[in-house]
Amino acid sequence: MTARGTGRRRAWAVVIGVSVVLALVSYLAVRFLRPATPDECTAHGPHGTTVTLDPDQASHAATIAAVAHARGLPERAVTIALATAIQESKLRNLTYGDRDSLGLFQQRPSQGWGSPAQISDPVYTSGRFFDALVKVPDYRGLPVTVAAQQVQHSGYPQAYAQHEDVAAALADVLTGREGPALSCTVSGANPTPSDAGSGAGGAASEAGDGGGVAAAVRREFGGAPAALPTTDGDSVSYPIPTDQPSTGWSLALWLVCHATELHATSVTFDGRRWSSTASDRGWTHTTPDPGRTGTLAVALG
Repeated sequence: MTARGTGRRRAWAVVIGVSVVLALVSYLAVRFLRPATPDECTAHGPHGTTVTLDPDQASHAATIAAVAHARGLPERAVTIALATAIQESKLRNLTYGDRDSLGLFQQRPSQGWGSPAQISDPVYTSGRFFDALVKVPDYRGLPVTVAAQQVQHSGYPQAYAQHEDVAAALADVLTGREGPALSCTVSGANPTPSDAGSGAGGAASEAGDGGGVAAAVRREFGGAPAALPTTDGDSVSYPIPTDQPSTGWSLALWLVCHATELHATSVTFDGRRWSSTASDRGWTHTTPDPGRTGTLAVALG
C-alpha cells in the first residue's frame, strides 16, 4: 500500500473517531443536563431525608395519606401503605400486573379486592388496603414488611422493608407534622391522568369550580374540615382549628400535589403561600389576614 493510501485511511479513521466522540458528547448532554421532566414534587422529611417524586406519584402518595386521615388512622398506617405501594407499583396506578393484578397496590379482582374499575380508583384501592391492614393484630407494632405481607401475601415478603425509610419520611410530611415541607414545581400544563375520572382531578373537572374541589376533598379527606360557604367558583376556603395545624398542612400539601388536576393557582395557609406561577419558589411568606386566621384558602383558575 502506498504512503498516500495509508494517510487517507488514517485521516478517515480520525474523522470517524471524532464524529463518534461528538455524538456521544451530544447524547450525554441531552441525557444528563436536560431534566427528564420540568415538574416534580420534593418532600423534606426529618433527619435531612429528601424524597423527590413526579406529580403523578406525589398525587397518589397524598391520596393514600388523605384516605388514612378520613379513617382516623395513625401515621404508622400511612407508612406501611406507602411502602407497599412503592414496592408494588412505584406509586403508579398501573393497568397491568402479575396475572390480574391492578392499581397502586396490585390488588387482584379474582381474590375479592373488587372489580377492575374499583381497583383502578386510587381512593377505593387505598381504602381496601386499610380495611385489611386494621385487621392485622398489633399492626402498628410490627415491622413494615411483616404488616404489609399480612395484607398482600406477596411472593417477595421481604421487599417492602427496603422502602421503609422513604415511606416514613413521606408519611411524616404528608400527615402535616412538618408544616410546609413539601412543594411541587408545575409547568402550567393540565394533563388528564388515567385515573382522573375517579380521583381528585375527575371530581374537580366535573364541576370545574370550587364545588368540584370541595367534592374532591370530601371524597378523599372525609367530612372534616368542611369547606366554608363561597359566593363564587374561583376559590374555596377551609377553617382549620388552631389546635390542629397538622390537619391544615396535610390538606394544604394534598392540594399542592393535586394542583394541576384541580386547576389550583395558589394555596395559602398559616402565613405561607404556594403559587403555580411561582412554584419554583416553594412556600413563600405572606402577610396573614387577621380576619382569616386559621383559614386555608385555595384560589382556582
